[in-house]
Amino acid sequence: MTRRTERLNQFIQNEISDLLCKHVNDPRLNGLISVTRVSATTDMRNAKVFISALGENIDKDEILKGFASASGFLRRELAHRLNTRVTPELEFYFDDSIERGVNLVNFIDQIAAAENQAEKDVRKRHTKRK
Repeated sequence: MTRRTERLNQFIQNEISDLLCKHVNDPRLNGLISVTRVSATTDMRNAKVFISALGENIDKDEILKGFASASGFLRRELAHRLNTRVTPELEFYFDDSIERGVNLVNFIDQIAAAENQAEKDVRKRHTKRK
């Protein structure tokens, strides 16, 4: 990936995030949705936009449908802001890395709690023997 592509990916990520916050009125896209990463092809014809949503009772299919219906608007707005010859077609995908990270932290916390409990049990047995 070239430096130019990296900068454009970052720019697209920031602009889509800004558009989501200020200009998209679709109720399916009103939750805690963040753009985690953008990966555009070097010819800028296509861009994969990875999104994450936080909260309970998230319907990923509905959110992706919301992005599909807003993609024309987002692409048109990006065309005004990018000032490039080609504006990429946007494809939206869920990025579950944040969710996996939260699950991993919870798992580590459970292991740490179990180890602490095991240490307490060993100490109790050791003090009873004396």
